[in-house]
Order: sequence, then C-alpha cells, then structure tokens
Amino acid sequence: MKSGIAVAGSLLVDKFNEISAYPASGELTKILSISTAVGGCVPNVALDIKKICPELKVSALGRVGDDKEGEFLMKTLKQGGIDVSGVIKKPGEKTTFTDVMSVRQGQRTFFTYSGADSGFCGSDIDFDAVNPKILHLGYFLLLDKIDGGEGLEILKSASEHGICTSIDMVSENSDRYSLVIPCLEYTDCLIINETEAGRLTGISPEKKNLERIADTLKGMGVREKVIIHMPDCSVCRSNDGYSIMGAVDVPKSYIKGKTGAGDAFCAGALCGIYSGMSDDKIMELASCAAAMSLGVTDATSGLKTKDESIQYCKQFGRIEICL
Repeated sequence: MKSGIAVAGSLLVDKFNEISAYPASGELTKILSISTAVGGCVPNVALDIKKICPELKVSALGRVGDDKEGEFLMKTLKQGGIDVSGVIKKPGEKTTFTDVMSVRQGQRTFFTYSGADSGFCGSDIDFDAVNPKILHLGYFLLLDKIDGGEGLEILKSASEHGICTSIDMVSENSDRYSLVIPCLEYTDCLIINETEAGRLTGISPEKKNLERIADTLKGMGVREKVIIHMPDCSVCRSNDGYSIMGAVDVPKSYIKGKTGAGDAFCAGALCGIYSGMSDDKIMELASCAAAMSLGVTDATSGLKTKDESIQYCKQFGRIEICL
C-alpha cells in the first residue's frame, strides 16, 4: 500500500559567512561569523512536511557527494525523521553548496557550486522500494538533468506506478520555462509562485490575472490542482473550481527572514493534499506554514504541527483581497 510523501531533487549545503561590508575588487574584509545549514528543495520541503505532519512517512530522494557536506546533509535529515535510504552518495563527487556572503542587516551575495545533485536522474529512483502516495519533484530550472528530460521521465514513471505527482520550480529570468511545459500533463499538482506562473503562461502575473493564469495552466495539462502563491494571497484551480485566499497578515516586526517561505507553503500544501483537504483548507494550511517560516531567519526551524500553526496564525487575521 502506498504511503507517505517522497521529496526528490536538489540537496545542498548553505554556508553563511557574515561580513561587516562587501569589499571592492582587490580589497579584503573579515568574516565575522560562520554557520552552516541544509538547503534545496529536498531538505527544506521534507523537513517542513515532517514538522507539519509528524506522523507522516517522509522520504528524501537525490544525490550527495562523498564529503563532509554530504555527511552533514544525511545526518540532518535523519535527525529530522526523514527516510534517507533513497539518497545516493556519489564517490569522488562534491556535494552541491552555496557560499553566502551576508552583510549584517544588509545585502547578501551567493556563490554556488553545482555538485552531485546536478546529475540526479530517473534511474536513481526505485519507486517499488519507496512506494509513496505522493512524489514531489523540485526544483525545475535548477538541476541539469531534470531540465534536460529526466524530470519528464521521472513524472511518467511515477504516474505509471499510480503515484500522485507534484512539482515546483525556481524563479529564473530566462526563456527556459518552455522546458517545463511538456511535464505538465504528467503533473497532478503544480505548486509555484506568481512569477513562475506568469512566465510559464506568458501572462502578466498581476492579481487580476491570477484566475486566467491558473485556468491556462490547468488547460496546459495539469491534472488536478494548480496552486499559485504570492506574498499577499494564494489561489487554487482544481476540478472543484477556483479559490483565492489572503495570506496571513503578519506584522513587519514579526518577519525575521523570507528564505524558506515558499518551501514552507509547498510543504503545507502537500500535507493538505495528502490528507484530502478541500482547496480552501489546503491554502489555509499552506499559508499558515509560510507565515510560521517568516518568524525565523533559517528555512525550517519555525515550522510547527498543522494544528499548532493554524491556531497560532489566528491572532494575525488575513489580508483582505480586492480584485
């Protein structure tokens, strides 16, 4: 019997270097502090799902290198209750990482090394062994082989195994969104932000256009639900109709970071879909998860259980949407 959610795709380590000021070319600046955290779709979404629904089986699928960063990723996932039996360690390869240069209360600059996870492909997944109810594959437009056709093959194979499929992507200012379009007919649930939705459809991502965008994406092949989130609202187009919901109206003083809000929304939506919630309830849970994420600087530590998150966010109310 199929059970749980498998999250597949990017696995990386973020190395945060706090600096006093960003140096000009040829100049030196001191690093004031160093910290390390897991990142990418797989750790962020998987750990968030496990916090929202602790009773749920959550599996990670992807690649890490045979190095200390890979060991850190595996250890962190295991400690978070994630099944890592589907994560492949590649001998002689480096784990993908990002060096973040962060000026205190200022700009952040990112330097990324594309490592082991860039080679993630369909042959890395044993669906019979994992046997999830839902497979979430992310981030499209980030992993070379996923964008090069492997993503389509993974979704096809998952569908043939009777697995509900879900995808998301990263926001990119390019014309590569066309690579995702063939995958939509093998996608049950599409969970993306308004920028990505606009670029997929070629429709300006203004609030007044969201219903048209969602209808267009559904018509492009998405089988069950198109869910689009933006800072002040989310929408869902499904076989049951169209819904829109204002975001949790958190005060600016509450917001400590926005790094993990999109992944938290995605995790909340997946938990709602898994539980068979209505579209409105899915968006309620997803937006509460995103709000919980905003209260911390990192991507995952702010998340709480489904009931705790919904109850906590009642104090804030919701943004009123006027179209």
